[in-house]
Amino acid sequence: MTVNEGLRLMAGVFTLVSILLAHYVSPYWLLFTGFIAVNLIQSAFTKWCPAMVILRKLGFKEEKPLS
Repeated sequence: MTVNEGLRLMAGVFTLVSILLAHYVSPYWLLFTGFIAVNLIQSAFTKWCPAMVILRKLGFKEEKPLS
Protein backbone atom coordinates (compact mmCIF):
# COMPACT_ATOMS: atom_id res chain seq x y z
CA MET A 1 0.00 0.00 0.00
CA THR A 2 1.29 3.45 -0.87
CA VAL A 3 1.40 6.55 1.32
CA ASN A 4 -1.45 8.16 -0.65
CA GLU A 5 -3.64 5.07 -0.34
CA GLY A 6 -2.88 4.83 3.37
CA LEU A 7 -3.72 8.51 3.80
CA ARG A 8 -7.10 8.04 2.12
CA LEU A 9 -7.77 4.97 4.26
CA MET A 10 -6.81 6.81 7.46
CA ALA A 11 -8.97 9.83 6.59
CA GLY A 12 -11.95 7.62 5.76
CA VAL A 13 -11.68 5.55 8.93
CA PHE A 14 -11.21 8.62 11.15
CA THR A 15 -14.18 10.33 9.50
CA LEU A 16 -16.46 7.34 10.03
CA VAL A 17 -15.30 6.90 13.62
CA SER A 18 -15.84 10.58 14.42
CA ILE A 19 -19.34 10.50 12.91
CA LEU A 20 -20.21 7.44 14.99
CA LEU A 21 -18.80 9.09 18.11
CA ALA A 22 -20.80 12.25 17.35
CA HIS A 23 -23.97 10.20 17.07
CA TYR A 24 -23.48 7.98 20.11
CA VAL A 25 -21.30 10.06 22.47
CA SER A 26 -21.29 13.80 21.82
CA PRO A 27 -21.89 16.11 18.85
CA TYR A 28 -18.59 17.82 19.70
CA TRP A 29 -16.87 14.95 17.86
CA LEU A 30 -17.97 16.69 14.66
CA LEU A 31 -15.18 19.17 15.36
CA PHE A 32 -12.76 16.30 14.72
CA THR A 33 -14.57 15.59 11.44
CA GLY A 34 -14.06 19.25 10.52
CA PHE A 35 -10.37 19.02 11.41
CA ILE A 36 -10.00 16.06 9.08
CA ALA A 37 -11.68 18.00 6.27
CA VAL A 38 -9.49 21.09 6.78
CA ASN A 39 -6.38 18.90 6.84
CA LEU A 40 -7.37 17.23 3.57
CA ILE A 41 -8.03 20.61 1.94
CA GLN A 42 -4.67 22.06 2.99
CA SER A 43 -2.86 18.90 1.86
CA ALA A 44 -4.41 19.27 -1.60
CA PHE A 45 -2.66 22.62 -1.97
CA THR A 46 0.60 21.93 -0.11
CA LYS A 47 1.07 18.25 -1.08
CA TRP A 48 2.00 17.62 2.57
CA CYS A 49 0.11 16.16 5.51
CA PRO A 50 1.40 15.24 8.98
CA ALA A 51 -0.11 11.77 8.62
CA MET A 52 2.12 11.14 5.60
CA VAL A 53 5.20 11.40 7.83
CA ILE A 54 3.71 8.78 10.16
CA LEU A 55 2.77 6.47 7.29
CA ARG A 56 6.28 6.66 5.83
CA LYS A 57 7.76 5.74 9.22
CA LEU A 58 5.36 2.78 9.34
CA GLY A 59 6.84 1.55 6.06
CA PHE A 60 4.31 2.69 3.46
CA LYS A 61 5.91 3.17 0.06
CA GLU A 62 5.89 6.29 -2.13
CA GLU A 63 4.01 6.13 -5.42
CA LYS A 64 6.12 5.67 -8.51
CA PRO A 65 5.79 8.65 -10.87
CA LEU A 66 4.16 7.98 -14.22
CA SER A 67 6.71 8.22 -16.97
